[in-house]
Amino acid sequence: MGLNRNNKEHLHKVHHDTYGKSGNWIAGAIKNKGSLHKELGVPEGKKIPKKKLDKATRSKNPLLKKRAKLAETLRSFKNKKNK
Repeated sequence: MGLNRNNKEHLHKVHHDTYGKSGNWIAGAIKNKGSLHKELGVPEGKKIPKKKLDKATRSKNPLLKKRAKLAETLRSFKNKKNK
């Protein structure tokens, strides 16, 4: 099942409505700040250990898995910025 023109336009509109013109998707993706820390039992302000984050990305809980994958993505952005 491929994307036809109407589906592509719809996806673009949904993305645009959700994240605005600037494409600031990170601000839209972080809704409950600190929730991943609470779920993993790591105090806010402390770094989540890589081992815990890896385990969370393989979780059966879809929300925990989604939050952990976002955290990994954001961590990779930070590393690229510093290099």
